[in-house]
Amino acid sequence: MTDQPFSLSRRGIASLALGGAAVALQARSASAQQAAAPASQALVSTEWLAANLRDPKVRIIEVSVNPGLFERGHIPGATNVSWHRDLVETVRRDIASRDQIQNLLRRAGVTEDSTVVLYGDNNNWFAAWGAWVFDIYGVRDVRLLDGGRRKWEAEGRAVSTRPVQPTASNLTLAAAPNLALRARLTDVVPIAQNQAAEVKLLDIRSPDEYSGRIFAPQGFQELAIRAGHIPGAVNVPWGQAVRPDGTFKSVDELRALYAAVGIDGSKPIVVYCRIGERSSHSWFALKRLLGYQNVRQYDGSWTEYGNAVGVPISNPAGTVWGAT
Repeated sequence: MTDQPFSLSRRGIASLALGGAAVALQARSASAQQAAAPASQALVSTEWLAANLRDPKVRIIEVSVNPGLFERGHIPGATNVSWHRDLVETVRRDIASRDQIQNLLRRAGVTEDSTVVLYGDNNNWFAAWGAWVFDIYGVRDVRLLDGGRRKWEAEGRAVSTRPVQPTASNLTLAAAPNLALRARLTDVVPIAQNQAAEVKLLDIRSPDEYSGRIFAPQGFQELAIRAGHIPGAVNVPWGQAVRPDGTFKSVDELRALYAAVGIDGSKPIVVYCRIGERSSHSWFALKRLLGYQNVRQYDGSWTEYGNAVGVPISNPAGTVWGAT
């Protein structure tokens, strides 16, 4: 089942084209200035972190979504960041502002030469969101703890309940965010209308969400009133990118995984999920581990798109909101 198409005036399409050209130009500029870090510079192992806990240049930040985890025990020296309060705007739906992120990082003791290691629960979903936001604001060296909190605990490594108060820094972030890492609804609609065929759209939700059998996984609060996926999107669930212990698969395995659905980095990629947390994880795999240059996250994701009026939707399962 496909809804009636979202209509755009010629002026609107031209405006989108100009906007897309500007983002592409910015992406090429960013690529010329700094190539994507290889996987060895994007991840740290639990062994590496355990050996570097006392290094003053390593700043550890936990981003867990479940309340109370940090207080019950965290990696020694870590500071706590709340996804709900610190990494997003709490009133309007948006990422945190430059000033918010700059103040957060200053409080965490992050300096220009720090290595920032992010980790958290839920397979690092929200830690990956943090990495995406930090990249947008130009934080120099941001890495994920491979396997996250789950692997650290499974190995019986040290945890602490003692809060830390790092010496505040005077870090200054770049004046302008890197908007080439982010996609908006106005970028995605032309893809759905087949007006931007050169862009690869990747849906990393479960097959049941993608097909429209369900609106969201059981127990999740943020919902759309339409089921299905954005037309033209291919489906690679985020969990296919990790091993049973939560660590990322090898670069060769990841490259083959995405190439199987036609995503090889030769064309621009837009990735989405439900609210942007799971797609942050897949964005990290594509951008930071595989080094594909033009990868954007559509953080509005399905809760924005599936609630928008008049946009085209593919709903193979035919599930209808409110049907009994």
